[in-house]
Amino acid sequence: MEFTHVSAAGGKCSVRVAGPDSRHAVLLLPDADDPVDVYDAVSERLHNSDLKTVALESIDGVSDEVVLAVLDELKLSWVHLVGSGAGAESAWTLAAKTFGRFASLIAVNRCHPAIADEQGVVRAADCPAVEIPTTLVIGSSLGRTPADASGRFAYSDFRVVQLDGVANIPADAAAALATEIALRTSPW
Repeated sequence: MEFTHVSAAGGKCSVRVAGPDSRHAVLLLPDADDPVDVYDAVSERLHNSDLKTVALESIDGVSDEVVLAVLDELKLSWVHLVGSGAGAESAWTLAAKTFGRFASLIAVNRCHPAIADEQGVVRAADCPAVEIPTTLVIGSSLGRTPADASGRFAYSDFRVVQLDGVANIPADAAAALATEIALRTSPW
């Protein structure tokens, strides 16, 4: 993947941009502890589906404003949004509060922030609902109840995909995650 440093909101953000020159792009937000290459296998599969990928190398210290500035700098006005763990929390918030920038949302192992997760933690009770097609991918049946409850905060098509026994879905179930992303990027 091509490494690009993007100046955004008073700082720099490292992103990995790759794939065909396509009108369809996917923004990938990693979990806080993920290595920079966590989405490489997913991205490779998405490129075969004619999708351009933009993967932030880290979300540490990256605000929603910085993510939007990165998209502006790369001249990407309409993208599909994917996030894992803490990146999924950011993705939910971005999708809920930013109208017209995102075509779909795929959240991995993180329910909507206004729903109590499997530990009973509500991360952001005031987070609005999303109004785009949404898929929530979980790696354990323990997350099924909050995942299903997240549907109350998705005012469009909503699905839950359960991949039992997969702790790090982007790394350990790249094919399944890429499939879910490709399904959301298709207009049919």
